[in-house]
Amino acid sequence: MQKLLRRARKGCRIVFVPGNHDEFARMFVGHSFGGIEVVEEGVHVTADGRSLWVIHGDHFDAVVQCAKWLAYVGDNLYEFTLKLNRHLNNLRGRLGLPYWSLSAYLKQKVKKALNYVNSFEQAVAREARHRGHGGVVCGHIHRAEMREIEGVLYCNDGDWVESRTALVEHLDGRLEIVHWRPGASPAAAATPNHEEETA
Repeated sequence: MQKLLRRARKGCRIVFVPGNHDEFARMFVGHSFGGIEVVEEGVHVTADGRSLWVIHGDHFDAVVQCAKWLAYVGDNLYEFTLKLNRHLNNLRGRLGLPYWSLSAYLKQKVKKALNYVNSFEQAVAREARHRGHGGVVCGHIHRAEMREIEGVLYCNDGDWVESRTALVEHLDGRLEIVHWRPGASPAAAATPNHEEETA
């Protein structure tokens, strides 16, 4: 947070789009704290002129919207999986094995989860096109991916904890998903070379 606030003080525009895991922050939509804007959604225009709709994406999740109790149970199970994953990866690290995501593995193995992911991606891409944007940037399902869906660029930046990914924009407007590599410096992990800038 200190680094983000420092960047904001130096003139970097920082926009926070709260999601279902930090829903408390939605009461601050429309406000700015230390130069960080809190918004429900936004529009980002890339350096090469593409209009991207920026949202968290949980409004496209029927479970989150229609069955709050189920979403609450799922959120607690997800947090438990992350804790278990932390201990598992500590052990793997001691054995010299690379990082491995238990929750990502479980999601890949459950067919219904894959069907849900595909439906979510298509719904978000269609809404972006309906609103007149060439693409959408979202999170929510924690699955980093960038692909075309029915002529719309779909970008999911994943997350910092489970997939350890981020979406960056190069100075020419090209977008890329970067993966954090254990042992790499923070700058090297976030940007593959010196001519890039995070979105």
